[in-house]
Amino acid sequence: MDVVKLSSQRYSVRGYQPRPVPQDMLDTILEAGRLAPSAVNKQPWKFIVVKSDAARERLCECYDREWFKTAPAFIVVCGDHSQSWKRPADGKDHCDIDAAIATEHMALAAASLGLGSCWVCNFSADSCKKMLGLPEAWEPIVILPIGFPETENVPAKNRKATNEIVAYL
Repeated sequence: MDVVKLSSQRYSVRGYQPRPVPQDMLDTILEAGRLAPSAVNKQPWKFIVVKSDAARERLCECYDREWFKTAPAFIVVCGDHSQSWKRPADGKDHCDIDAAIATEHMALAAASLGLGSCWVCNFSADSCKKMLGLPEAWEPIVILPIGFPETENVPAKNRKATNEIVAYL
């Protein structure tokens, strides 16, 4: 599938079937994240897969939404700001950008496999960090629930027109 078609079909899934995600599919998704580009190839990320019932229950305490609890697996994308590239001109830290690129690679890989995902950033990072036992330098940046969507209805995308967001000089 071409990337534009895939991008048009990917959406934020907020309801999952209870069936588990096969390990080979998770491996493919994680490989897409591993292959993502990062500033100066620093790769300041770690991907933590949460799929046991006990771990999923604890993770759901960080983001208490009913739809979130339906996901059979989660990938917590973490970053280490001490490992990321900083732009010399102004010190801009690219850790969050790198994590976002890897996250979207994984979200698109999930969609290519018929799986759904949803970027979750509105969670208690402190609770998540404690739950995962992350070292001081590591920060949970995104939680990506992964699973088979409970519905096959792909919602229409509401996007700005190209001429509203593109400029040529």
